[in-house]
Amino acid sequence: MKKRNLRDESIDLHRNHSGKIEILSKVSVDSEDDLSLVYTPGVADVCKAIVDNENEADTLTARGNTVAVVTDGTAVLGLGDIGPKAAIPVMEGKSILFKNFANVDAVPLSLNTKSVDEIVTIIKALEPSFSGINLEDIAAPRCFEIEERLKKELNIPVFHDDQHGTAIVVLAALYNALRVVNKVHKNVKIVINGAGAAGISIAKLLLHAGFKVISLVSLEGVVCKGEAWLNPAQAKISEQTNLTGITGTLDDAIHDADVFIGVSAPGVMKPRHIQAMNNDPIVLAMANPIPEIYPEEASKAGAAVVGTGRSDYPNQVNNLLAFPGIFRGAIDAKAKDITMEMKVAAAKAIANVITEKELDPTYIIPNALDKRVAKLVAKAVRVTALQQNSNTSSVS
Repeated sequence: MKKRNLRDESIDLHRNHSGKIEILSKVSVDSEDDLSLVYTPGVADVCKAIVDNENEADTLTARGNTVAVVTDGTAVLGLGDIGPKAAIPVMEGKSILFKNFANVDAVPLSLNTKSVDEIVTIIKALEPSFSGINLEDIAAPRCFEIEERLKKELNIPVFHDDQHGTAIVVLAALYNALRVVNKVHKNVKIVINGAGAAGISIAKLLLHAGFKVISLVSLEGVVCKGEAWLNPAQAKISEQTNLTGITGTLDDAIHDADVFIGVSAPGVMKPRHIQAMNNDPIVLAMANPIPEIYPEEASKAGAAVVGTGRSDYPNQVNNLLAFPGIFRGAIDAKAKDITMEMKVAAAKAIANVITEKELDPTYIIPNALDKRVAKLVAKAVRVTALQQNSNTSSVS
């Protein structure tokens, strides 16, 4: 069988179609009557209706189902800082996934600036056109500040998928992996290798979900309170993690750990690390395309459950399981934020797709293309958002 030339196939597809997305009209304009309805003079009355009630913009225009996929091109896939134009193919791909899996319309926006203030200002100015903001491929630590400021200053959901989408799917995989090895989640020791955007977000969500013993490892060493090299985001998470004050490297942190979560670099985990872990260790090695350790090597060293970010191995931990359904649910609930409770609800919905009978060391997470997932995630997020809104209204 002839091996696929993925590079040439992908470039040909994009060149032949001039990209992957287009804008289509929902209505026809074949007569003067049509024209008078979709444009002047009829559209003036639609504008006036929105003047009278701004909420009508969500039902009288496409805004109510449209999300902006925004990047500055500084942390694209495994390619790094390739710039805003080179990031467009990824943003187009993300937009397709929003539409195909959750019927959410998405617009790719690549910004020619790395300034936090400018990015925040631009996105704030775009709020009238969108019902949600998906931040994508923005390098840490700027991504933390951008998201934090936007969440405070906008009245629509803001979600950095590289952080939170990854964290949600990791939590879902972990719920099921712990069922496989019959361990109680509050008692397990977790080591997260990688203390950037994804690693810190994973730690925050796991803490919120009730996991208590978590350490992060960065290139500089184990994240420990008081270390001079910590950036502000790492310093903040150090207040809640590594409570025993471990210092050193992965060699020091991994001893007696139950779970290894890798969002770092190829090949950094060795068989000796797995052999130093607790019995029935769980390894989620998600560096892409080359994981921290390959599944066959991890299993040979004693790992009970192994997941990666790759589609050619079992247990692919893929953000596609999370973000379409999360935005669908948040939009349907008219949520102004995507809360921790909504993220946990999404993770549980993903995990619960797999029945007790189906659960297996090689099947702890649904296939990324499973169309059931987005619907179930959307329902869980919508119900949680409405409950939170109801509770807030009752208190006020």
